[in-house]
Amino acid sequence: MSKPTDRPAATTPRSLSGLGPFLRPYRVGIALALMFLVMAAVSTLAFPIALKSLIDQGIVAADPDQRLMALRGHFLALFAVGAALGLFSALRFYIVSWLGERVTADLRNAVYAHVVRQSPEFFETTASGEVLSRLTTDTTLVQTVVGSSLSMGLRNAVMGVGAMAMLIITNPWVMMQVLGILVLVVLPSLYFGRRVRKLSRASQDRVADSSAIAAEVLNAIPVVQSYGQELREARRFDAATESAFDTAIKRTRVRAVLVGFIITATFGALLWGLYQGTQAVAAGRISAGHLGQTVVFVIILVSSVAVLSEVYGDLLRAAGATERLMELLSARSPVADPAAPRVLPASAAGSSLRLSRVSFHYPSRPTLPSLCDFDLAVAPGETVAIVGPSGAGKSTVFQLLLRFYDASAGTISVDGVPVQQTSLAALRQRVGIVPQDSTIFSTSALENIRYGRPDAPDAEVIAAAKAAFAHDFITALPEGYHTFLGERGVRLSGGQRQRISIARAMLKNPPLLLLDEATSALDAESERMVQMALESAMSGRTTLVIAHRLATVQRADRIVVMDAGRIVDIGSHDELVARGGLYARLAAMQFGLAASDQAPIQT
Repeated sequence: MSKPTDRPAATTPRSLSGLGPFLRPYRVGIALALMFLVMAAVSTLAFPIALKSLIDQGIVAADPDQRLMALRGHFLALFAVGAALGLFSALRFYIVSWLGERVTADLRNAVYAHVVRQSPEFFETTASGEVLSRLTTDTTLVQTVVGSSLSMGLRNAVMGVGAMAMLIITNPWVMMQVLGILVLVVLPSLYFGRRVRKLSRASQDRVADSSAIAAEVLNAIPVVQSYGQELREARRFDAATESAFDTAIKRTRVRAVLVGFIITATFGALLWGLYQGTQAVAAGRISAGHLGQTVVFVIILVSSVAVLSEVYGDLLRAAGATERLMELLSARSPVADPAAPRVLPASAAGSSLRLSRVSFHYPSRPTLPSLCDFDLAVAPGETVAIVGPSGAGKSTVFQLLLRFYDASAGTISVDGVPVQQTSLAALRQRVGIVPQDSTIFSTSALENIRYGRPDAPDAEVIAAAKAAFAHDFITALPEGYHTFLGERGVRLSGGQRQRISIARAMLKNPPLLLLDEATSALDAESERMVQMALESAMSGRTTLVIAHRLATVQRADRIVVMDAGRIVDIGSHDELVARGGLYARLAAMQFGLAASDQAPIQT
């Protein structure tokens, strides 16, 4: 899988070609913007011609009456040029700004939609703060280019080419000298441009590093504060920010040298053209109006080159940002829908499961097996508990059932269909999960439960809350079901968050329910309420339960004991205790059973 951490060797303006698919739907708007851009540029180029006529025919004319009438006409012509320039510039600005906002919104939406479809393997190597930086900072840079810099660059390119053509036609000798000076400007600009390009990419990477630190710490504020590490984290963020600042200053320093050189060189070219023109007027080779026209064309030309050098720097920064965004869009999840997905059969009383000789290694730990020859069959409506020490592979079973990863070997089937042969949407629609750490979104209690089935009417949401024993505490909230629960549900207790999560799963009404340590972090009272909610949720469904607290799984139809990625025993609570072994040892530690109360431990 291509990962965002793979850095290209160099960034060039060609990287902006990645924006092509996002610009293509707005071809009409782009065409209109280009039309108004060219018309604004032509209006600017018409100004020196009108100025020449004003000087030669309106000011130099001998007859005072003819001069007055000519001045009026020529000033009206100049005003018409200015009005046209204002109109076309306004239209160009509006359309280009609209395009910048629209394309940036489309790009941000596309990147976000692509990222949320990635498998957990993607997030093993990519920090969420890095992704957020690309969604915000990098898309803002792209917006600046599409909505401003690119248009400005094209406008100045048209004006520069037009001014150059007019100078070649009207005064080729001066033009040859100005071109010689511009060549001296362009060559050093290419050298500085390469340095700016590298520093621009490095600067964006350093900003992303600081964003990643901020996202990580802000999501763990209680832990940071409980350990008194606020100052340390502030210093760590400060170090990352200073690194970004230092890199940005290096880039700015190089750009400042580039800008200063270009302005000095172009000003020299302007003065040289003006000097040559005054000599030509003094010698009678050209008129005063011709000189004024030449001077303005030279000003337009050299100012266009100066603006283009500025725009080139912006293009390099946006090219780096585009590369980083395209890297996210090019990331491909190894977990994907099959070309011709099979339809899962109807399931009325729970789904059947079959895991046949399943083995698995996490991509980030390729030498450490998480599951080895795991073999388990679960009948519809059966409740199976999975227990074992930490790291035994219990949660990995759930990850593979939900197809967050694909097994390295073996097959996993739901209702007789291998999970890799059906669509991800169909598979996950059949499964409900209540995780150990319940996720509560920054919205109301009603919408948090409705997340299980977004189209559910209020009555069904409330019914699910009642079944999960959440109705009473929800109605006691200030605004009942419409109460905003805060970020990550900070206004609720752990047990209340769990019951919201259970209600969400019950509203989804899946035939297969996965309970992952759903009561491990709760106090006795909360655990009792959550346990009642879980028993309600498990009714009529196939249920897999992961639990460290063995008291919560004693009523399971079967208990699967795991160790080091393997099944070491299966049976009921009483059978497993009687047989001895790992489960008996775990039960002895949790229930305080005396060694004499157990059967001899088998080896």
